[in-house]
Amino acid sequence: MIDSLPGAHMREELTSQPETWARAADLREGQRALPAKGARIAVIGCGTSWFMAQSFAALRESAGFGETDAFAASESFVDRGYDAVVALTRSGTTTEVLELIERIRGRVPTIGVIGDPDSPLVSLVDDAVLLPFADEKSVVQTRFATTALALFRASLGEDLSQAIADAGAVLASTDDAALRDAEQYTFLGRGWTVGLANEAALKMRESSQSWTESYPSMEYRHGPIAIAAPGRVTWQFGTPPEGLAAQVEATGARFEQNPIDPMADLVRLHRVALDRAVDRGLDPDQPRNLSRSVILDA
Repeated sequence: MIDSLPGAHMREELTSQPETWARAADLREGQRALPAKGARIAVIGCGTSWFMAQSFAALRESAGFGETDAFAASESFVDRGYDAVVALTRSGTTTEVLELIERIRGRVPTIGVIGDPDSPLVSLVDDAVLLPFADEKSVVQTRFATTALALFRASLGEDLSQAIADAGAVLASTDDAALRDAEQYTFLGRGWTVGLANEAALKMRESSQSWTESYPSMEYRHGPIAIAAPGRVTWQFGTPPEGLAAQVEATGARFEQNPIDPMADLVRLHRVALDRAVDRGLDPDQPRNLSRSVILDA
């Protein structure tokens, strides 16, 4: 059976992303449930959701929609007079998210962006934006994260048609073996793509147990470039700083940058991570030491 193949769920889910992005872009009611322009907000999440929160925060604030902070739920500072708190979570069962929402419930308006419509978070938040069509069976997240980000981008007035087309083109193409078989990966981003770089590093690490790092692009030259070497990859999401490509290539490392929407470039990373995992005999649907949701014992 197809489902018994290593990474079968992850492969089906990552290839469905153009479709789920289009559906998110059409969720007008869900977009209207998000905080209005001018509101001062915090966005919280754990793991992948935290990194998507970083991207949304950078996009929202740079678009002039209002001050927007992103926090890991376990390290958040939400008692700062925010107009609203947005909680992003696929499962809606993550301990740190539930504890935080319970703590501020009734004091700060809360909005949940949630994959599982039956989760306990749905009844805790003031408003719930549900994305069940983007929920996943694989432990390793792909489409829920990017679909939530597509929803956020659409809510800011972005046209996602090019991103969707770029993702489709990525999925119709193939990747070279050298990219899959690199010794080490460093992911870089600027502005909203810093969150994508952080997520790419996590995705490759979770899926294939690989050595990965991530940094803001301009910070990479302040030390981390020391590890660049032949057989290693420095992967930039979005436009790189001037001169960085040449500096990386001078080390013998491969500088990877694709002139497509950065979210579509993350889809490419998803496939590279999956293929690398399967090539190593791993199953990213059930990665080592991980579960679909982190639920802490009392």
